[in-house]
Amino acid sequence: MSMPFYVAPEQQMKDRADYARKGIARGRSVVVLHYADGILFVAENRSQALHKVSEIYDRIAFAAVGRYNEFENLRQAGIRYADLRGYSYDRTDVTGRGLANTYAQVLGTIFSSGGDKPYEVEIVVAELGTTPALDQIYRLTYDGSVADEANFAVMGGSADVIAEVVSRGFSPDLSLAEAAQLAVRALSADGGPNAAPRVLGVDALEVAILDRTRALPRKFRRIKGDRLAALLADGSGPAGDPSVAPPTPSSVNGVEEPPKKPGT
Repeated sequence: MSMPFYVAPEQQMKDRADYARKGIARGRSVVVLHYADGILFVAENRSQALHKVSEIYDRIAFAAVGRYNEFENLRQAGIRYADLRGYSYDRTDVTGRGLANTYAQVLGTIFSSGGDKPYEVEIVVAELGTTPALDQIYRLTYDGSVADEANFAVMGGSADVIAEVVSRGFSPDLSLAEAAQLAVRALSADGGPNAAPRVLGVDALEVAILDRTRALPRKFRRIKGDRLAALLADGSGPAGDPSVAPPTPSSVNGVEEPPKKPGT
């Protein structure tokens, strides 16, 4: 009779963590940061169909790096959670903290399970507050750990190098154009200080915002095409900039309005 192969729990957890980290590091990075009138999401993503950044609820958005099928499952589960809670109680009862706690439980259970492989994902849940002081950015890792980020979060790829560039240029009163340019500059410098910055065009970026100045209850919208190009070329502020003007209910001039969800 052969003896079962024994692996110490500490070694098993270390191996699972290394496995998940390697998978996440292979993904292109995402930058999430506060700006004067909301929260900005900038991802390096050349696909027009597979999004790394999505709306979850009225004032809540989701960003992720890693395996697409795994974070897409989490995104869909988050939408179901938010819709059910908002319908059963009240729309104001759907919070970023509640969603982050739910994701943490799911990721932690999968990571500590002996049978399932850990999810190779890292996600951000961002909630727009009525004032900048009430904005929340929660960063969740593959093992269910949750961090409440004060100003910005960077995930995937060369996250440490990109975060260093963002930290040097960040200030709470950045305009949308300035914040977008900072995020793209950081993403293009992921090779480190000794490498030449890459050129990231509009077609290589996925950009979205939670916009506090928007009159509609749903604050999430995407920016792409000509408006994104104008935003990255402009140094002007967000308030009167036509490149970031609130869109009509349909897709207009490159700003894509997400489809209505049942009950909204």
